[in-house]
Parts: sequence; C-alpha cells; structure tokens
Amino acid sequence: MGVLPERGLGRRLLAGDAPDGLSPQRGRQIPHAGLDSAQRLAPRRYDTTTHDLGFLFCPSWVTAWRLTGGDKWRTGAVEAADSLMQRYNPRGRFIRAWGAVNDPHNAGRFIIDTMMNLDLPAFASRQTGDEKYLRAATEHAMTAQRVFPGADGSTPHAFDLDPDTGAPVGPATVQGYSSSSCWSRGQAWGTYGFTTIYRRTGDRQFLVTAGWLADFALGALGSDRVPVWDYRAPQQPHDSKDASAGAIMACGLLDLSAATGRQHYREAALRLLVALSQTCLTRKSSRGEAVVARCTRNRPDEDGIEISLPYADYYLLEGILRVLKPHDVDRVIGLSAVPA
Repeated sequence: MGVLPERGLGRRLLAGDAPDGLSPQRGRQIPHAGLDSAQRLAPRRYDTTTHDLGFLFCPSWVTAWRLTGGDKWRTGAVEAADSLMQRYNPRGRFIRAWGAVNDPHNAGRFIIDTMMNLDLPAFASRQTGDEKYLRAATEHAMTAQRVFPGADGSTPHAFDLDPDTGAPVGPATVQGYSSSSCWSRGQAWGTYGFTTIYRRTGDRQFLVTAGWLADFALGALGSDRVPVWDYRAPQQPHDSKDASAGAIMACGLLDLSAATGRQHYREAALRLLVALSQTCLTRKSSRGEAVVARCTRNRPDEDGIEISLPYADYYLLEGILRVLKPHDVDRVIGLSAVPA
C-alpha cells in the first residue's frame, strides 16, 4: 500500500483497473486471522456503556456472517444490537452517546458519529423480523436530521436534549473546535450514515440530508483535498489535517453517487482517494502496520495530532474497493438494497 501512488493509483482508480492483490477470488473466504480478530470482540456484544457497537460489529460479525453463513456471527450481531437498544431514549427518540445507561451525566447527549451505528439495529430487524430495531434507528436518524444540520449543511459534533422530555437544549462539541464549528470527521460520519439509513428505509429525505452535508464538506475542502480537522478551525485550511475524515467522506460520496445517480459525487470521491494516496500514506515510519498518516483523533485535547488511526486504514481500503470491486464490496457490507 505504501507504494500505491508510484504505481499510478490515481490513474488506475480513474480507469477502474484493479491492482494486484484485490482479486475477488482472493476474497471468497475470510482468512483465519480475520475471524480470530472478530472473535475477540465477543465480550463486547454485551457492552451497554457505548454507542459504538455498530462500528465494532458491522465490519466484523455482520461481515463474517455474510461471507461464511456461520450462525454464531449473525446471533452475536443481534445480541450486540440488543445491547445498543438499551441506549435508546424513547422520549427524545435518540441513542445516547456516552456513559452507562443509568448514569444521569450526558444522558441527553447524542453525537453525529452515531449515524454510523444505525446499520446494526437495521440488520437485527432484517434478521429477526422485529421492526423495533429499525424503528429506533429511524427515529434516531429523524431526530439527528432535525437538530444537527445548520442552514449551510454543516453539523456540530454533539447535540444535547432534555433526557426526560426530548426538548432541545442545543449544540455542543467534544472533538470539534466549538459548538458552532464543523468537525470534519463528524461531517463525514453524517454523510455516510444518512446515505446508509436511506438505503435501509427508502426515506428520500435522508438522502437529501446526506447530499446537504456532502455539499458543505466539498465546498470547505482546501486545494490539497485533505480535510482539516475542523472546517471552521481558526487556522484552516492550514491547520492539522484529518485524513480519516477524507477516507470516510470518500466512501460516503461513492455511495451517495450510486444512490442519487449524481456523477459529481463519485468524481469528488476519486479526487479524495487520490489525494490521500499521494500525500497521506506511510512509507518509512515506525507506526506498526498503519497505512494512513496525517490523522487527528482529538485536537482540543491534544490527543493524537496527525497520527495514524485504524479507521482511516479501514475506510481508505473500503473506498478503493468500492471503486475497483463494487459488487464484492456490496456483498460484504450490503449497501445496495433500498426498500420498495
């Protein structure tokens, strides 16, 4: 991966040619290392302290079930969805982000990231026939759609509601510059997540929202096409970069293009992938097996400034495979279906 630009990745992405090692024949079975890695997540399917269960179980257990048919993967993913459902607040119609389910601190806080966790309950509804999972996911998305996007399509990182009544309190942030700024990774989570929930529900308003968020992000990108950590940070576009936001946004844009038929989203995604591959890959570093550099985890806390992050690697690979092997990617992550 470290030499992709020198092999002409940009030209090959634009031409649709597959690099060596990405043959679909090689992806018919999951290597034992992949299944072993997924298995280590087994205790987390009962974790009720986090909203991140979709992040954890969709690319691992759900994918393992799709590729192997092993019932334990399906059952475990539904169990994880049950744990996530415990964080759903029916009064505010949202899934709370942080803290134990019985902890009053942050009880009314939800964050744009959670849009990416909604595919886990959607999966559980399809597998069990119980609509409660998808209903909760849809209601969360509708609440997020109502409170997150600003008039220009930008989103704050967090929003607070009164946990007892669901009344809006106001925007907030933890990883963004301010409650009125636009944390770039959150904007990418929102673009990808709203497109996915459209695919699960057929509600075109979610697709409109995804496009709104995407348009703001694309308009905020600098000439190098690598997102800054916050699109409204005082020193942008010359502030710390977050390549992970670019990789996630590229995946969201490719799916948005496929869902809307708008080619300019695909072209923007290709430009993002090329820019990341030309300027953000590791080559001679001591960062273990990381592929992507120039990522920022939490700038306000000075926690991980322009480092490597595992989800940057994951979404860069997903983005490349979405371009080169779209049917195989769909078979793995199941994003083609829209309800009739």
